[in-house]
Amino acid sequence: MEKKLYRSREDKKLAGVCGGLAKFFGIDPSIVRLIWALAILCAGTGLLAYIVCAFVIPEEPEDYQVIQE
Repeated sequence: MEKKLYRSREDKKLAGVCGGLAKFFGIDPSIVRLIWALAILCAGTGLLAYIVCAFVIPEEPEDYQVIQE
């Protein structure tokens, strides 16, 4: 089955971007959130990238979990 990048419906704090990226890459969402926070604090472009991702990455379909398992 082909992996697709979606914003997470279940594991989300704001828009589900970090949860979706973590699920796509198979890593812990806390690690993705930490990396994203460091990008916001150090480079400042992380916030803009998060906003763009929130609009560009589609939300996970409701039946996506059933198909994936």
